[in-house]
Amino acid sequence: MKLYTKTGDDGRTSLFDGTRVRKDHVRVCSYGDVDELNAQIGVVRSLIDAASDAPADVREIAEYLRGIQSDLFAIGAELATPPTSGRKSKASVTDADVARLEGWIDSACGKVPPLTTFVLPAGTIFASQFHVCRTVSRRAERNVVHLAGTEDVAENVVIYLNRLSDLFFAWSRVANCSAGCAEAPWRPKA
Repeated sequence: MKLYTKTGDDGRTSLFDGTRVRKDHVRVCSYGDVDELNAQIGVVRSLIDAASDAPADVREIAEYLRGIQSDLFAIGAELATPPTSGRKSKASVTDADVARLEGWIDSACGKVPPLTTFVLPAGTIFASQFHVCRTVSRRAERNVVHLAGTEDVAENVVIYLNRLSDLFFAWSRVANCSAGCAEAPWRPKA
């Protein structure tokens, strides 16, 4: 079997039920952003694995990233299946998955000083990559919200992506703090 099929050469792709849509359809953009986020998480996992000097707190985070990647793969599959397909799929993410993210956010926030100002997305390579994941997560959330404006989307998908972006922000702070790297406060122009 060849990797290329040529079926997308006309600018259209197939959803899980075989429906053909344009590649810029909001549904395709939604699961495409989720896929991009998953790839960015793969980058940060690789960076952590390759760094012999990664702080213990960052190594702990790496353990959670694989589960998040699995969740995102399930979300992508759900988004690639239109509700009109007649396929019954089990929920890609549940209330318990959202609660798990919230627990990790609370734990991360307990490891860093209280936030008193906006901070720039900078610092260690791990913190910077977590910021990339945060912004891609926000974009995915925006596209999923856009999709939900016209088609049924499970509410927990939007909530999960929202919490996930918060989690990546919290983890960026942990990455900087655990490495002794001062956060870069935003200084508005006078």
